[in-house]
Amino acid sequence: MLRENLVQVLQLPKPAVDWLCSLYEVIQTFDDYADGDEVPRERLNALIWDALVAMPSNSFFVANAPALLPVLAVQILKWQGADAREREGQPSEMAFAWRAGYYDVVLAAVAACHGADVAHHAAPLVLQLYGERYADYMKEFDHA
Repeated sequence: MLRENLVQVLQLPKPAVDWLCSLYEVIQTFDDYADGDEVPRERLNALIWDALVAMPSNSFFVANAPALLPVLAVQILKWQGADAREREGQPSEMAFAWRAGYYDVVLAAVAACHGADVAHHAAPLVLQLYGERYADYMKEFDHA
């Protein structure tokens, strides 16, 4: 569904879509590992390839790395901050929002591909891509 929205709704070029989809999988795998979930060997192998070869050599990323790297850096820091609060037993609406930083990267990709004006109009569509609900997020902490 993510790929479909990136192509059809946001009309991103294939290299941008491929990079964003790889990034999503890498993020999800790292998050699963950080949460202590089992990460199958095949998924780990895909993460290693994507993170170290496919993503850095992707033509969209190569052309837009100066704009994308600061956005990625901030998203990593925000995820770490949210994760720290959750591990302290303090999940919150803000931690939930900070975990959604991937969609900031999507919006930055839209701006890189189509310009700020298109990104401005696409921002509500990018917001709608986030599928997790706050109530579901909080259920993850009911046992804590």
